[in-house]
Amino acid sequence: MSVCLSLSASLSGVCGCCGALRPRYKRLVDNIFPEDPEDGLVKANMEKLTFYALSAPEKLDRIGAYLSERLSRDVARHRYGYVCIAMEALDQLLMACHCQSINLFVESFLKMVRKLLESDKPNLQILGTNSFVKFANIEEDTPSYHRSYDFFVSRFSEMCHSNYEDPDIRTKIRMAGIKGLQGVVRKTVNDELQANIWDPQHMDKIVPSLLFNLQSGERTESRSPSPLQASEKEKESPVELTERCFRELLGRAAYGNIKNAVSPVLMHMDNHSLWEGKIFAVRCFKIIMYSIQSQHSHLVIQQLLGHLDANSKNSAKVRAGIVEVLLEAAAIAASGSVGPTVLEVFNTLLRQLRLSVDYELTGSYDGTNIGTQIIKAHEERQLQEAVIRTIGSFANTLPTYQRSEVMLFIMGKIPVPGVNLTLPPNELGTQMIQIMLLKSLVQVTMGFQTTNMLTALPDTFLDPLLSFSLINHPEVRLLVLQILLSLIDRHDNRPKFATVCIISDISVLKLKVDKCSRQDNLFMKKHGQHLCRHIYLGCKEQSSSQQHYETLYALLGLLCVELANEEVVVDLIRLALALQDLALCTDEDLTIYNRCAVHALSAAYLNLICQLTTVPAFCQHIHEVCETERKKNLFNILLSQILLPPSLERIAEVLGGSGYNTDRLATPYVPQCTDEDRLSKRKSIGETISLQVEVESRNSPEKEERTPAEEITFETLKSAIVDSAGMEEQERERRRQVVEKFQKAPFEEIAAHCGARATMLQSKLNQIFEITIRPPPSPSGTISLGYGQSQSRSVPIYEMKFPDLCVY
Repeated sequence: MSVCLSLSASLSGVCGCCGALRPRYKRLVDNIFPEDPEDGLVKANMEKLTFYALSAPEKLDRIGAYLSERLSRDVARHRYGYVCIAMEALDQLLMACHCQSINLFVESFLKMVRKLLESDKPNLQILGTNSFVKFANIEEDTPSYHRSYDFFVSRFSEMCHSNYEDPDIRTKIRMAGIKGLQGVVRKTVNDELQANIWDPQHMDKIVPSLLFNLQSGERTESRSPSPLQASEKEKESPVELTERCFRELLGRAAYGNIKNAVSPVLMHMDNHSLWEGKIFAVRCFKIIMYSIQSQHSHLVIQQLLGHLDANSKNSAKVRAGIVEVLLEAAAIAASGSVGPTVLEVFNTLLRQLRLSVDYELTGSYDGTNIGTQIIKAHEERQLQEAVIRTIGSFANTLPTYQRSEVMLFIMGKIPVPGVNLTLPPNELGTQMIQIMLLKSLVQVTMGFQTTNMLTALPDTFLDPLLSFSLINHPEVRLLVLQILLSLIDRHDNRPKFATVCIISDISVLKLKVDKCSRQDNLFMKKHGQHLCRHIYLGCKEQSSSQQHYETLYALLGLLCVELANEEVVVDLIRLALALQDLALCTDEDLTIYNRCAVHALSAAYLNLICQLTTVPAFCQHIHEVCETERKKNLFNILLSQILLPPSLERIAEVLGGSGYNTDRLATPYVPQCTDEDRLSKRKSIGETISLQVEVESRNSPEKEERTPAEEITFETLKSAIVDSAGMEEQERERRRQVVEKFQKAPFEEIAAHCGARATMLQSKLNQIFEITIRPPPSPSGTISLGYGQSQSRSVPIYEMKFPDLCVY
């Protein structure tokens, strides 16, 4: 018995001796673990371990390795209480130590975190994630060249998609995954020595994981351009946590990383068919546009435009969803949304508009594998309207000079109408494209403001636009008028001319009238007659509706308020009187409705313009006539007395007393182009001048001294139009023969032919030079010099009489 006791004592002494021989850091580590894990970490011993680590930092890596060894053993033995104590000790050491040897300790720490994340126990996964998040918030003093976070990105992304049976535990696992991804981003995004977290291999895991949780939760609308300070309850929501993480990720994205961050979003929308619903896609891109730096907004827009092109043969709902996202994104991005490639943005949208029209007409996607799908016309029309709204949204972000360029660009895309106004059935697409592009112009010009109309509306834009106002299609003409209203209205006076009515006192309209600038006067001097001509011809269109006449009235009113000087006022009065002539003329093929509408328009406009001129006698005369006709209740002959010679003389008399040009007022207004010339789409200056000269010559005292000019009548122009059809056929045949000749004839014959043409051209030029070198004949005649010779009598320039159209 005594032998056994002595043996036991000797063995215990040996064990005690062996324990004393163990390294100190191991003894300190062992001492932090209590006998019962429920008692938790021994704080006094933990303080000793921390002090030792700080005093001997070279031992820190060994402490970490030993803790890692114990944790791995405890995990294998399912001693989860000791696992929690080990992780708590690691966290405290990590927070306390920032020495140069911390990197080796971090490797042991990440090894233990990885061990926990690989476990199938949700509690251990959450424990490891929380430790990693604490580590991510630590700023290390020394860089790490070899650390990798690939495993953590993959594992945290996997946790974000957890399908654990218990919904509460599933939510906790997903939130842990989101926090883990947030920690990875924080740890790596600003460290150039770390693996690039913006690489597609990482972004393709991080972004879809965040979008999955954003979509699966409650779909609350993003209300603020910056993350809100959420309450504790909201912090427990995976949706709110995901949104904050997503915003933080995007907010850290530099210029070169935007594409890699946005591409997975586009892919996620495609894979889960989220474009069709629009709501979630719009919400996501609102978060993106609010979160990224404002100077990078155009990069997101460009990616969306490229994605729209890539889906150009997809269903209309998908394309409409992308366009809707573009619309919202452009509104958020404001001036930075378009970026350096302004016209490319509009070119893409216009291309999609044209493709949609083609799809609607043909019913197929160019024979592709999805061409068998049924294309619904109403869905394509909804897409077209969405594209048009988006074009307007982008245009609103541009300065005036860029918007003018966009207007010219869109105008150049509009197909030019053919010779015949009634397009054949196979040209229905052309007509639809014209309407869509003009609607786009309406959106672009909405809210357009400029101080110089000449530079904002050059001839290359205004001339084609006005030519479309004469097309025999009511919708096209109405769109052109709306575009003109937007361009001319610079003081928001347009709503005040919404209806055609006679107002006894226009002061109730509260019109904003400014004195015309020099640029405005030059614009009207150059384009005033052109505008009046198109207004006159527009009133003659039988297909015009009430909306057309109201728009024409608004256009006349805006011309008078925005751009009229004394000269323009006289021309507008002449135009109003000519419109009454038009309504009373029995030669014109106008319906009763058209005649009444033209009467009402001219009456309301004369009432407006007489009050704007502030000539009391003129106002009194117009009001008397209006009151007389109102009492007669003869609306279809309203203001007919104004057309009588005494009334016209009265108008000239009262305006002449106020300094207006009564001679010009006495000359009846004649449009510069006939209706038949409109049909053939000719714009011959020679024909226009000859018409004007003929009108002027009738009232000239020197009429008998001039050589009678060839009379141009309705029949003359009609025969010219009829002959033009045969001429076109001959022209096409001639062109075909020329092409065939140049394709098949020998080179010597072609060279001889070209040489002959050059000789003929030279002879014609010589004749022209001979004519131009001679002095021009004087309007006063010639003086005979004898010997059969004559000399032009010299007449001063200021005594020569020129037609009005030739005087500038």
